[in-house]
Formats: sequence, structure tokens, C-alpha cells
Amino acid sequence: MLNHIHIWNFAIVEKLDLALDDGLTVLTGETGAGKSILLNALSLALGDRADSDVVRHGADKAEVSVSFDTRNNPLAETWLVDHELDSGNECIIRRTISSKGPSKAFINGKPAPVTMLRELGEMLVDLHGQHEHQSLLKRESQAQLVDNFADNGHLLKQVAETFKDWQSLQTEFKRLSQAKFDRDARLDLLRYQVQELEALGLRAGEAEKLAQEHKRLSNASQLLNTTEHLLQQLSDGDDYAVSQVLARCQSDLLSLQAMDPALKNIGEMLDSAAIQLNEASTELRHYLSNLELDPEQLAQMEQRLTDIHNLSRKHRIEQEDLIPLLPELQAELTELEEADVRIEKIETDIRLAEQAYRKQAGQLSKQRQQAAKHLSSHISNAMQELSMSGGQFEVRLEPLPDNAPAANGLERMEFLVSANPGQPPKPLAKVASGGEISRISLAIQVCATQAALIPTLVFDEVDVGIGGRVAEIVGQRLRNLAQNRQVLCVTHLPQVAALGHHHLQVSKHVNGNLTITQIQPLQMEQRVDELARMLGGLEITKQTLSHAREMIERAQA
Repeated sequence: MLNHIHIWNFAIVEKLDLALDDGLTVLTGETGAGKSILLNALSLALGDRADSDVVRHGADKAEVSVSFDTRNNPLAETWLVDHELDSGNECIIRRTISSKGPSKAFINGKPAPVTMLRELGEMLVDLHGQHEHQSLLKRESQAQLVDNFADNGHLLKQVAETFKDWQSLQTEFKRLSQAKFDRDARLDLLRYQVQELEALGLRAGEAEKLAQEHKRLSNASQLLNTTEHLLQQLSDGDDYAVSQVLARCQSDLLSLQAMDPALKNIGEMLDSAAIQLNEASTELRHYLSNLELDPEQLAQMEQRLTDIHNLSRKHRIEQEDLIPLLPELQAELTELEEADVRIEKIETDIRLAEQAYRKQAGQLSKQRQQAAKHLSSHISNAMQELSMSGGQFEVRLEPLPDNAPAANGLERMEFLVSANPGQPPKPLAKVASGGEISRISLAIQVCATQAALIPTLVFDEVDVGIGGRVAEIVGQRLRNLAQNRQVLCVTHLPQVAALGHHHLQVSKHVNGNLTITQIQPLQMEQRVDELARMLGGLEITKQTLSHAREMIERAQA
């Protein structure tokens, strides 16, 4: 529900803060007073095109801010949550228009593109009249209204899910069928590749270990010769081996220590060096005893490395990637080998899915046809009461082109209307008269009020071209519609204005060189005066006032 609207420097409105209630709110005023300004400002907040001309003369920018209570609007609340714009049960939309630059839009304080304003706005307010926000002119909205009227929500969801499953199966069938077409050649290749990889039997980390071992074996001769030479120099040689030289140094230093104890520390270092040298020699002998020249093992290792290298080059991947490649090829091979069985099963599943879809979509079509028949009859009857005698309304269901199934059923829907007897029905969107569109929209909303999802309706001069008894019927229809919806109506007719739960008067004043529009709520006596003006024009008599009071009292009874 629309709770509040704030307008600042918009057109000839300097500043306006207006609180709104539920029920039927009527807006009246002299011709040219600016009644449409409020609706234009609301349309702008809901995503209409911004024009710098709307900025009040002498101001830098205009601003419109609207506040909604979304507690009874799950569609809007879900949208806000999905877009991470939720703020409890409140939605505040703000739009600023600069006289020199682009406009800016905000939803609950966060910047938003105008497209999002328009998308959200269509869930919050439905404007009826000569405005862009006429959702009933859109086929999507027409279909939604019929389905809501028929309570098709659960069945629609089933049809959409079954259609999705059907499409998914068809996609898989096409993929497997194409794979089968190329299967024989691919199977031969896969079998050969899998056999190669299985025969290779490469293990994790094996290639790296082989490379290290190969490096050692291929240099075994140099390792053997150099190690033997080192042992000769360290300990196994003649008197000039390091161990022999070090032993003589230790002996000489020991005799010197008896002369000077200060050499004791150096002697300990030489002793430690002798121990380290002995251990190094022992380790070298152990290494040398295990070092073998094995040309056969080296040849086998070289062949293994060659096989790994050739296979990785053939598949154009790194050597370590050969390991995960095998299960991938094995899985593809299994799938292709079982393709015939899988295709047969999918063909069966496709038939079952299509049967389920046709059954559900057929039931949906049946319920739509029944709803279309009832809606057409009710709305046609309502049109007769709204000064459209002889007019006919029709909800037409047409099969989709080429009878192609779709996620939302087998047909598309369109509202057709014949405003006058003898005229062929035409799409509602092509009806020429804005007043006729407004009254037909009113008839639709009244007849389908329980099915409609948008909580706030705005009617702009639905009383164009009517009067007397029909005007009172229009007012009664609006008042009935407002029992469970918020309805705002701009009207010139006292019969309609008298039936409002709330009454707003639009007036225009000249302040110096500025023209300013104001909107104020009217209390009982003020309403009487306003209705008297609407009834009597310039000359307001006691009889006119009495008639105005009687109309209001009768309407509120």
C-alpha cells in the first residue's frame, strides 16, 4: 500500500508531503489545477522517463519520494529480498531529476537503475488511464490475471517443471544421438588410448622419481671413480692421505701441549676433525659398496621415461596429467559403449515426459477456457453499467504458433473488446479512447479483484464522457474495489467524489511571479463545499450545499 508521497520542486509543486490511507481516495480540483501532477510524480518514481522540464522553474533539481507498506505484497517483498534491497516491510523509492544532468534513482537508500524501478513499480502500483503503467494492456499481465482468476498457480508450476524436464531429456537425447553417429571411430580411438594408458600404469610421482634415478644411474661410472679417488685421498692412500697427515698433526700438537696448556683447545678441535673425517670415510665406503654399474637397469629406465614422454606428447599434456586422463577416457568409453541402452531409456523417458506435459497442459487449457468464459461474461455485463451499452469483452485463447509447447502452456491469451455494437472485437491495447480503456480496466479489476496481485490501483479520470446514474455506478464500483485494495481516483464527477473514503483537493495559487499547486485532505464541511462547487460551478446555493451534503451522507451510510 502507498503510505506517503513527498514531492519537491516538481512542475508547479514547490513542496508536498502527503500521507495516504487504504480504501478509496478521490482527487478533485478545478480544471488546470494540477491534479495530474501527483500521478505524474508517482509515475516518475515508478520508472517513467525523466525530463528536466519537470524541474520547477528556478530550482536546480526536483525530487519525488514514495513509501510503501509491503506486508500484504509477497511478490514485491520477494523481489526486494532477491535483489538485496529489503528493509523490513517498508519500501522507499526516491527519484531525483537535475535541471542539467541525468536523473538518479534509489530503492531503500541504495542506488538503482530505472529499469529496476519500473520492474518493482509494476508490483506496487497499477495506473489506469493514459499512462505507460497500464499493465492490463500487456499480454503477460492479461495471462497472469486469467491464471490467477482460475487459481492456476500450482498447475502452472507443474507444467513449467515438466516442460523443463522434457527439454532436458530432449537435449541429452540429441547429444547421445550425435555421439552415436560418430561413435564407431571414437570408440576405436578411445579403446586404443585407454589400453595404452592402462599398459603404461603410471603412478603418482613416478615420473619425477624415475628422472632422479636415471640421472644417478647414467652417471654411475663418474660417481664410482670419483668416490674411490676421494677415499684414497682421505684415508686409504699412502702417508699423504688426509687421515695420516691429521694423525701426525695430532701427535705433534700433543707434545706441544705439555709445554703450553693454551694449545689444548686446538688439540680438541683436531680430535673432532679426526672423528668427522673417519665418519665421512665410513659413509663413502658404504655408498661405494652399494653403487653398481647396471646397464640393463639403466636401459629399462630410459625406455620407461621414453614411453611416458611419448604418451604425454601424443595427448599434448604434461606427464603428471596422464594419471587423471585415464579415468576420464574410461568414463567416456563406458558411456559410448552403453549409449544404445541409454538412448532407448531416454526415448522412453521423453515419451513419458511429453505425456505428462500434455496432460497437465491440457488441464491448464481447460481451466483457462472456463475462466476466460466467466471473465468475458462478467466483464461484458459490467461494461453495460459503465456507459458502454452493447460493448462486449472477450478473453481469446489462441494456440501457440505451430502448436509449439511452452513452459507456460499451449496457448497465449489476449483481451479483446468491442466498445460499440456492430464493431468487431479488437485487442484492448488498440482501443482508441483513453476513457474507454479506463472504464474497461475498471470493469476488469472489479470482476477479477480476487485474482489481482497489485495492491494499489490508480484511475485517472475514469469518468470521462459519462454522468448521472453511470457516474454513480462508477463510484460504487470503485468503492467496492477499495474494500480490499487501495484505490486512488482523479475525478471530475461529484457522484464519484462523494463515494470516496478520503478526499484530496488540488488547488493552484499564484504567489508573486510563481504559480504553486497544493494538495490538502478535506474534512466533512470542506468536502461539502468541494462537492457543491463540482455540482454548481461558480454560483453555489444553499440547495447545492444541501444536495452535496446529502450525497456524501448517503455514500458513507
